[in-house]
Amino acid sequence: MILAPLLVVLLAALLCAGLILLLKPLLQRYALARPNARSSHRVPTPQGGGIAIIAAALLTSAVLAAPAGIALGGLELPVLALSVFALAVVGAVDDIRPLPASLRLVIQAGAVAAVVLTAEGRLFPGLPLGWERAFAILAGLWFVNLVNFMDGLDWMTLAEFVPPLAFLFALGLAGRYAPEPMLVAGALLGGLLGFAPFNRPVARLFMGDVGSLPVGLIVAWLLFRLAGEGGLAAALILPLYPLADATLTLLWRLRRGEAVWQAHRSHYYQVATVHGFPVREVVGSVFAVQAALAALAGATLLWPQPAVTLACLALAAGLVGWLLRRFATPRRVGG
Repeated sequence: MILAPLLVVLLAALLCAGLILLLKPLLQRYALARPNARSSHRVPTPQGGGIAIIAAALLTSAVLAAPAGIALGGLELPVLALSVFALAVVGAVDDIRPLPASLRLVIQAGAVAAVVLTAEGRLFPGLPLGWERAFAILAGLWFVNLVNFMDGLDWMTLAEFVPPLAFLFALGLAGRYAPEPMLVAGALLGGLLGFAPFNRPVARLFMGDVGSLPVGLIVAWLLFRLAGEGGLAAALILPLYPLADATLTLLWRLRRGEAVWQAHRSHYYQVATVHGFPVREVVGSVFAVQAALAALAGATLLWPQPAVTLACLALAAGLVGWLLRRFATPRRVGG
């Protein structure tokens, strides 16, 4: 990049923090999150901080694209920005006045499809393009929703996605990732870091659906681009903790015959707090595991031999499985 690399992250962080300070009185008045069956908080807390995260990420990417030598003449980045904006609007409305689940799902599917159909790269060159795109749309739709589901604890979304975003940004700086997703990864990383002081336990501000849904879409696109550039194993490893937690929780709830679209506190990270784990220990453990997964993802790119890839996938699965089991086990008194 022509620019000092950290300028991307720094500008987005400062812009996000500044927007939060400006918007917080309005969010306090119009967007209070009251405790429900899914909540980990006990008092009404303003939500909607995701407005600042997404605005900072989009504005930083747009302002710094040209100086970074990135052309905006194609469809991919404009479609991504419009799709992110659409999900942010849906999320903002839903934060204030809940929308029907069917309407949310249709809009989400349209946004994911638009991003997938204009994204560069192939996941499985041996498959017909139509099959691949259909799979990518379904996977992207699930990813957008799982990021939303996993945003139920202070600092949780940061713990899950700061390590992979930092990894992707560093990967781009090393010339192993295209400039466009590198810029977006850095801008989103900065936005999350700017949000962090306001969301630290006990949080004074929540991200809300206005943030979690677009964050899910951006990260899904970043992983799709990584997979399309030959990093499929790395793209699977990087989000493995939230992917495993959300997917296994969904399967268990389906098996028990529960209404999976209703609010709940059955995720492993939520169960951990019931079992006596402090919030900071839960998010700290997730952050550490996600950082270790980033290292394993890097190993698959540095040494792309099948044996190394399989070993890294196995280690990643074992590490995530260990953390899930730890969260699911009640803590002994005094432990």
